[in-house]
Amino acid sequence: MPRTALLDAPATTALRMEDVVLTFPDGDGRVTAVDHVSLSIDRSRSLAVTGPSGSGKSSLLAVAATLARPEAGQVWLETRDGVVDLAAVNPRRAAELRRDEIGIVFQQSNLIESLTAREQLEAMAWLGSRPSRARRRDARERADELLGVVGLAAAADRSVGALSGGQRQRVAVARALMTEPSVLLADEPTSALDSESGQVVMDLLLSTAREFEVALMLVTHDATMATRCDAQIHLVDGAVTKATGR
Repeated sequence: MPRTALLDAPATTALRMEDVVLTFPDGDGRVTAVDHVSLSIDRSRSLAVTGPSGSGKSSLLAVAATLARPEAGQVWLETRDGVVDLAAVNPRRAAELRRDEIGIVFQQSNLIESLTAREQLEAMAWLGSRPSRARRRDARERADELLGVVGLAAAADRSVGALSGGQRQRVAVARALMTEPSVLLADEPTSALDSESGQVVMDLLLSTAREFEVALMLVTHDATMATRCDAQIHLVDGAVTKATGR
């Protein structure tokens, strides 16, 4: 299997899925989690994925994140090296893409409790290598820039244990942007927050997608949050039953 499959795609498209199918074992048979789903997201644009529990929302996001490999279909991601079919890459290349090209924000911030806000971001730049002094300096400058973008410049040296839930999610958003990804995947990022903090995080996701020209895929149960995105798809039993926007 080749490491990458380079494809032609519109220059502004960051992520495109074509007829994706994903199933999981279920007793003697298999259950379909993603049922022939197609979608595309341009840079600076946002797509909300909605649906009831068990409808396949998180499974679809896992395919986009290379955390689940589909049985059929193609998942095209625009990277620094060209357009890659994520459904055709090997595990090592998938891990590289998650590190360098795919930013992920989970429902819980998943921060490392022993690190400061700045160190959470710096660690992303050190994955897979021993950083030189110059790289450490560049990583610190990038981390401080992003913490300023998310409104937490003054909290750079604070441990995450001293931050509120909303602040922790804002650090998580900044961390996801640290490697200048092509796509930002957010799985229920506001569900554990109060409404005010949730709105702040949602504002941040949409504004950073535009500012950094990143494609945003948002999985959410919250209809209010979903309607703020440029486009929406609604899943039932893994299949798209409704699509709005562009």
